[in-house]
Amino acid sequence: MTGPNKLFDDLSKLMTNAMGVAQGARSEAENALKSWMDRWLADRDLVTREEFEAVRAMAVKAREENEALKARIEALEKRLSDDATTS
Repeated sequence: MTGPNKLFDDLSKLMTNAMGVAQGARSEAENALKSWMDRWLADRDLVTREEFEAVRAMAVKAREENEALKARIEALEKRLSDDATTS
């Protein structure tokens, strides 16, 4: 009776070791792929989300300032034309 049990024990240990090796290989492959992708993206000079959001906020602020200046210029031009017609 000890013969089949030892066979099953050895087979179980072999399968457990094989699973460990497979998981290690998977982890190594994932790390290698991630490193490759990081290098590839860095070589492409792509912007990060943080950089994009910062530039977007600057553009929105500049647009708002332009609209405020446009309204101010229009008010000054109107006042000038009103002064010119009353003089």
